[in-house]
Amino acid sequence: MDTPDATVPDPGDPSLNPAEESTQRIGTATSDGAGSGAPAGTGGSAGPAGASGTGASANLAALWANRRLRVILAAAVAFVLLGSGAIWAGAATGGLEPRAVPAAGTTSTPTPTPTPTTPELRPAPAAATAASPLRTCSVADLAGDSRLGDFQAQVVNAATGEILFDRGGSTTSRAASVLKVLTSAAALSVLGPDYRATTTVVAGSEPGQIVLVGGGDLTLSSTPTGDESFYQGAAHLDALAEQARTAVDGPITSVVLDSSYFGDPGWEPSWERKEQTDGYMPEITALQVDGDRNDPYRSTSARSDDPVARAGAAFADELGGDVSVSVGTAPAGATVLASVQSQPVSVLIKQSLIVSDNALAEMLARLVAVEGGSGNTFDAIEPAVLAGLKGYGIDTTGIRIVDGSGLSDNNAVPPAYLTKLFQKINAREGNLGVIFDGLPVAGGDTGSLSYSDRFTGANADADGAVFAKTGWIDTGYTLSGIINADDGTTLTFAVYALGDVGDNAKQAIDTITTGFFRCGNNLSNN
Repeated sequence: MDTPDATVPDPGDPSLNPAEESTQRIGTATSDGAGSGAPAGTGGSAGPAGASGTGASANLAALWANRRLRVILAAAVAFVLLGSGAIWAGAATGGLEPRAVPAAGTTSTPTPTPTPTTPELRPAPAAATAASPLRTCSVADLAGDSRLGDFQAQVVNAATGEILFDRGGSTTSRAASVLKVLTSAAALSVLGPDYRATTTVVAGSEPGQIVLVGGGDLTLSSTPTGDESFYQGAAHLDALAEQARTAVDGPITSVVLDSSYFGDPGWEPSWERKEQTDGYMPEITALQVDGDRNDPYRSTSARSDDPVARAGAAFADELGGDVSVSVGTAPAGATVLASVQSQPVSVLIKQSLIVSDNALAEMLARLVAVEGGSGNTFDAIEPAVLAGLKGYGIDTTGIRIVDGSGLSDNNAVPPAYLTKLFQKINAREGNLGVIFDGLPVAGGDTGSLSYSDRFTGANADADGAVFAKTGWIDTGYTLSGIINADDGTTLTFAVYALGDVGDNAKQAIDTITTGFFRCGNNLSNN
């Protein structure tokens, strides 16, 4: 509001003479409050009102002759004018209601006070949105390492589920051996941790004939009982042969090998055959010994072209004598003469994860398919594994599963699925603690993260704090699991380095994983 000028006007200026202005207003008032429009001194109306107006004018004129009174009167008029302005200004700013000041001698009609209305308020939000903390620990330079090739990753706060870092986390891509985690989770769901694969001997259709029936146990060992193979605690073929000899009256003259529990083919078409000759993968058959290794005591050992025949020859040697061996199927309802069982699923999962054993992962995947009712071939694995994962409540849309080991380039899993699954593994939901207990540990004594080229140098800062499954195929390296970060935060993570990458991609993965460890919950997505 502008401030009015308070200077007293010059009494000699008739245009600014407040007494004269007041005299004119008073002189024009009528008895009913309406102005007659006649100027003062002209007589106005002839009645008492007009006489009263003439007397008032005379009195004011007399007062105006006194200089001191003129000053006082001018100030009084200015006060009235300023007060009236304040009233109108108050109305303009939501204060007093504006109303006209009635002329002297008139009666004003009260203006009704309007009923106040309550302004409509906007609805408040149902819940206040919590502000995310400003995170300042960046790994952007590590993520830009060219050794990582086509880089994808996601990191999640395991306790809150908040995504701290994401680079293509929702894109499905080949996960390499990290896929074994999904196979293991499905096996725990479908088979249960206590399930054991059983190898049996039943009576054949002819006298002196027995049938060796494979039940999917690829760990069955040809080593003597008491002499542990690479698979600690495995069943032994010599114990099975001893039971069979005891159960059969007379000599055993022939053995039929039945591996029909798993269907053909035994080799997934997208696998490269060098994986077999280099010692990483056998043909997948329901009957074999030692994962079909040439050397039953070593993790990596060349495999044969016919695992069933190798198992049959080893069994015949244990039976002794002149025993013929052929391939066929057991008679329906045949009498069981002998049996041995594998280690429970809970142990097989740990043995598979710690060194990334392909044969065990394929054994579990095929058993999930058979026991889940989807079939006994490679084609039956995907529907069976996805059905087994359904109970964990994580969306599997877009996931493709071609095998149980992750060896195929055609497998596809987004990093985001793994970070969610590892949240549940970290919480040990259901039986998933079995997987946690089987994970390799950075800087550990055993497993694929204990090798001399993993988490060394500055990356040794994360030793003992990273629990993760490794992955490697010709077209990429992967790592996914759980980090107990330096600030006490538990993180779940998945890192993919795909495409034309070399062996040094492993060190680049270790470096950025160590970066996650150092940043913890202060990890920035920038």
